[in-house]
Amino acid sequence: MALASAAPTALASAAPTRPGERDLRNFTFELYEVEFAKRYATAAERAVRAGIFATNLGRIREHNADGRKTWWLTVNKFTDLTNDEFKRQRTGGRNVREARLARRAVSNRRTAPLFHTPLANLPEEVDWRDTQGVVTEVKNQEQCGSCWAFSAAEALESAAALATGDAAPVLSPQQLVSCSPNPKHCGGTGGCDGSTQELAFAYTETAGLSLESSYPYVGKTGECEEGKIDPVIKNEGFVFLPINNYSALMSAVATVGPVAISIAASSFDFQSYGGGVYMGTNCGRVEDHAVGLVGYGSTGGIEIDYWIVRNSWGSGWGDGGYMYLRRFGEGKEPCGEDTEPGDGSACEGDDTPIQLCGACGILSDSSYPTNVERVASKRAKAS
Repeated sequence: MALASAAPTALASAAPTRPGERDLRNFTFELYEVEFAKRYATAAERAVRAGIFATNLGRIREHNADGRKTWWLTVNKFTDLTNDEFKRQRTGGRNVREARLARRAVSNRRTAPLFHTPLANLPEEVDWRDTQGVVTEVKNQEQCGSCWAFSAAEALESAAALATGDAAPVLSPQQLVSCSPNPKHCGGTGGCDGSTQELAFAYTETAGLSLESSYPYVGKTGECEEGKIDPVIKNEGFVFLPINNYSALMSAVATVGPVAISIAASSFDFQSYGGGVYMGTNCGRVEDHAVGLVGYGSTGGIEIDYWIVRNSWGSGWGDGGYMYLRRFGEGKEPCGEDTEPGDGSACEGDDTPIQLCGACGILSDSSYPTNVERVASKRAKAS
């Protein structure tokens, strides 16, 4: 559905039509400033932000006025940003092409099983949030292109919980941001300038990963501080799922656990997503954001199938930090070509267009760590 960029129309004054949708009919910039604790350095900057907010709110209201919608937009901490500003701050500058080049330098990956569980044998719905202790609280990468580190750390957290039966440890994305090497500059130049989940999994195989409490997140690349590293988990490599393979991804999230995935996430729809099953077509085909897949399901009534995507933009974004993306089904997933590798900071010299399939390219870059185990903390031993 098209989004208008003009001011709200008469239709835009309609009341919310979906459970959980926010009523924004009387929402103002002044209310926005208070709710999101916005502070601007000068009156001129405030005026600029107020203008951007008004334009964005108009687009949000216009979309939400359609009573047939399956998803809605809302105001959040990004509503006073242009979409270009949002892209620079939040999507992390990486794409699936970079991950594939990164895998060439990683010898300890595992290939996915040739015979994954047939779709007919999988449960109709899976949501790992419903299994106590498997999925940790939603995190916030802030203004750092560290989505890859959060995606990898969260996959390791869940894998550790499922392997041990203990509650998932809250692991340190900052250790990955500051210490995980990226010599070929795949996904960016490393740290807050981007990398890949696969490089993170290769790093933790030897270095392990510490608790967040040992190596806290600061939202900056910084220098690797060896004194903070106190690993509590390690893995023996990772599995890279077949590219653009619907049944392989379904099988992995159902039978293995949460999976590290990547999507195209720099559109205005993502910037303002509020809830419901996203069925839009505006996310594009530049896969620039690493996230997690924690399950799948179907809505009642109109029976829309969806994926359950965990983001790292805080619980104030989306549906408590999550997004529901339309799942089309085996042989029905849409595909498109990513022709702009530069927009995702592709590895040097790699500008070959590639095919991305699934809503927002969700099927195109999926992996998970293997043989994750707990290791004794050095500090615990010392005490």
